[in-house]
Amino acid sequence: MLKAHFGKFFAADPARLHFCAHSHHPWPDATEAAHGQYWIDSNTLADRKWDKVFGEVVPRAQQNIAQALGLPDPKQIAFAPNTHEFVTRLYSCIETRRPIRVLSTAHEFHSFRRQTQRYVEFGRVSMHQVPGPPWESFAARFIEAMKSEPWDLVWISHVFYDSSFVVEALDAIVAAAPRDAMVVVDGYHAFCSMPVDLSRIAPRAFYLAGSYKYAMGGEGACLLAVPPGCRLRPVDTGWFATFSTMTGPQSDQVPYSDDGFRFWGATFDACGLYRLNASMEWLASTGTTHADVRRHAHRMQARFLEGLGRANLSELRVENLVPPKGAPRGNFLVFDVDDAEGRYKRITAAGIGIDRRDRRLRFGFGVYHDDDQVDRLLETLGRTLR
Repeated sequence: MLKAHFGKFFAADPARLHFCAHSHHPWPDATEAAHGQYWIDSNTLADRKWDKVFGEVVPRAQQNIAQALGLPDPKQIAFAPNTHEFVTRLYSCIETRRPIRVLSTAHEFHSFRRQTQRYVEFGRVSMHQVPGPPWESFAARFIEAMKSEPWDLVWISHVFYDSSFVVEALDAIVAAAPRDAMVVVDGYHAFCSMPVDLSRIAPRAFYLAGSYKYAMGGEGACLLAVPPGCRLRPVDTGWFATFSTMTGPQSDQVPYSDDGFRFWGATFDACGLYRLNASMEWLASTGTTHADVRRHAHRMQARFLEGLGRANLSELRVENLVPPKGAPRGNFLVFDVDDAEGRYKRITAAGIGIDRRDRRLRFGFGVYHDDDQVDRLLETLGRTLR
């Protein structure tokens, strides 16, 4: 669809077949100038570059993201270098002497899963995880689990990283959450890959994502949409959380900004925000919507699955899809297979870029793919997996 806009990516290695849009998405050519502009600003403006970062770059990024997600107030968007920073900061808001009661799914990414499991080991958290399968009843089972305890934290992914399953009943789930629970939605695999409208849940739920995947801006630019009127005081806090008052007299009580800045950390590399703005504004300039991105990715998926069905490869079958065909799915395909590690090694040795999560092989499709690349992928797999 937009392959021509990734000229430098393809020129760097014309032979490669990169199907990791869900993981490390290639950067469009439009981001190169933005990346360079940050270097120029850092050298020509020196300390005054922060005037531009906070006076121009951050507000632009907040506006771009608010428009993409249907958020009512761009100033409620905070940034951090990675989502793990937000995980620990959100946990630090929950003040209790007993273990924090967490309800989540069995399919959360490592930035949340690893930290939470360590808290469980440490005795700080008790957690219940709702499994995805059977997929058709997931939302009902998750809502039922929310009624079983007065949870302190409800954490759920919009799109599961290990299956591409889309939680379509997000509004109903957020609405059913316990009144006093903090509700957090991990939207990393949904952001910029599909239409997302958070206008109904924005007053109640936090939403986090980043630019490394479908936003196509690379690492270093993750975001947290904070519910308007939030007055939580993270214990894990950096000096940017009260940036507007740092030059005045300092009080004994730690102050916080009234908007999303209360969830900021400290000094960071702003280059990712330059690239994020360039990528989002470039996509908008082409007239491409996130609905178009999703339609194109799903058309590429359909072509790939049809080809797999014809090839009848014993080591990669449509029947291995998780979730099965017909379930709501994001922009990548996941196959649960035996000896996933061995098959992954053979596939990548053939010049195909995919990734593996335990037993599962993930194939991601994006705006830089076309029919020819999918056909080359099928042909190469046919030679590799017999």
